[in-house]
Amino acid sequence: MKKIIVLALVLSLFNGGCGQKYLEVNPIGTLNDATLASKSGVTGLLNGAYSLLDGIGSGGANFWNSMNVFDTMASDDAHVGTEPNASMGAIEFFTHDPTHEYLDPRWRLLYAGVQRANDVIRMLPKVSDLTEGDKLQFEAEAKFLRAIYHFELAKIWRNVPYVDETVSYNDNNFNIANDKPIWSNIEADFEFATNNLTPTKSDVGRGNKWAAKAFLVKTYMFQHKFTQAKPLLDDILQNGVTSNGLKYDLSQHYFDNFSTEKKHGPEAVFVVQMSVYDGASGNNGNAGDFYNGPYGGPATCCYGWLQPSFDLVNAYQTDPNTGLPLLDTHMNNLVRNDQGIPSATAFTPYEGTLDSRLDWVVGRRGIPYLDWGVHPGMAWIRQQSTGGPYSVIKNIAWQSRVATDREGGYATNNPYNMIRFADVLLWAAEVEVEVGELAKAEAYVNRVRQRAANPDGWVKKYLDDSEPLKGFSEEPAANYKVGLYNGQFAGQGKDYARKAVRFERRLELALEHQRFFDLQRYDNGTGYMADLLNRHLDFETNIPNYNDKAYKPTNAKFTKGKNEIYPIPQIQIDLSVQNGSAVLIQNPGYF
Repeated sequence: MKKIIVLALVLSLFNGGCGQKYLEVNPIGTLNDATLASKSGVTGLLNGAYSLLDGIGSGGANFWNSMNVFDTMASDDAHVGTEPNASMGAIEFFTHDPTHEYLDPRWRLLYAGVQRANDVIRMLPKVSDLTEGDKLQFEAEAKFLRAIYHFELAKIWRNVPYVDETVSYNDNNFNIANDKPIWSNIEADFEFATNNLTPTKSDVGRGNKWAAKAFLVKTYMFQHKFTQAKPLLDDILQNGVTSNGLKYDLSQHYFDNFSTEKKHGPEAVFVVQMSVYDGASGNNGNAGDFYNGPYGGPATCCYGWLQPSFDLVNAYQTDPNTGLPLLDTHMNNLVRNDQGIPSATAFTPYEGTLDSRLDWVVGRRGIPYLDWGVHPGMAWIRQQSTGGPYSVIKNIAWQSRVATDREGGYATNNPYNMIRFADVLLWAAEVEVEVGELAKAEAYVNRVRQRAANPDGWVKKYLDDSEPLKGFSEEPAANYKVGLYNGQFAGQGKDYARKAVRFERRLELALEHQRFFDLQRYDNGTGYMADLLNRHLDFETNIPNYNDKAYKPTNAKFTKGKNEIYPIPQIQIDLSVQNGSAVLIQNPGYF
């Protein structure tokens, strides 16, 4: 789907010397109803609503600070990396406040997406060259997108204003309170989309019936409505298809989900499309993820941000006998790494058993980094003392595909998976643990693990380390061992099964900008999130030769009842003041 960004220039003329005839002339650059009230016009409006899914647009917002910072760097999956950065470090160490510079751009971008979706709905009654059936599809897609943008707002800030097509500046009804949850509004929009969208679409990037149903499930999961989610999940698993008509299934290999060659496969429930070489000089590409990865290495450009944590790498250890994850003890034995060891010094990678997904997620010394060469360690790390020894891999372009997948030295067409089928399977496992059958939950988890256990999908050593483009051998790059559960869920009970499902989500979805908000919904007021993330902060800063104590502020701490959600941007509270009082209410703990 080609992105079309619709720009409406609104000009107000208050010059008393201008005649009425002049005021009736449309200013140059505006798009009026006569232009937009057509099939092509409303298509442009809808494409404009889709275009903000990449996180780039209003008020300086971008995918990088929208997703990497608010989710992944605030979780136990990754550090900011590179040199100390006050803005990003404040998020990583939970010292941010309502004036943080990244909050307002994200708020404005998401509400811009809501507004663009509402523009489609408002325009539809004026369009004469569409059938009623076509209008219904436009409305359903617009409500699908409106629900996504509101969902993102709700998970970041919880109670936020819900804005539908009846809200406008001209009607002076735009100052809406945030005094109650909006989950029911989001559910209603996703239900409308589920009931009215077609199962397939001519453009693979568009939302279909099954994507809407999956997002409705996700909305239920955030509210712990497991009973409501279960029949939807059963239906999706049995009957769901991608927008291009493929029956939902796991892709053959794990890394297919992050390859531009395989991005429209059976696992693609809803994937944000990125494009390069489309006349936009890379501005429609995935520039955000390109700034992550090796610093100064040929695979990316210049920053080296989003460095995977020691904690995350440790999570990929497996039991040498069973190949199962070390649910309770993964922090006890540090995976050997090259922290503090120069690239010119001899180094042997960790020889213990590991989950095969590790080396598709994390770049580590001595292991092939896609087809860019063996990761040399410190030479590709900007500053180990504040970020550690690891580099992210997901959403990095392969060297062999740079000519088609990367433009302008920074932007790639690597997709962003908002929901993929593994995500759905693990929701289903979670639901079965809570309100269903433990044996069925185990089967869903094993389905995900089975792919990781297949040697065909493992990272392999190069045929020739000095010429990685010659291809890969059949020799595994590390000591991979991935086993399946065999009755442990039923045998050890619900608490064990819940822990195993949550751990599997971390392994499968690492660095896909899910972790912080998974922890948030697991918490449900229990303090689970605070306990886990404070333990993580203590663990990371006590790693030998890792000196991020100089970077970590003394007041770094996740505060229960506060840091599970973010503060409402102070500027938005200030703008909401009416008759001396703010309409918007600040979230607890941020006053």
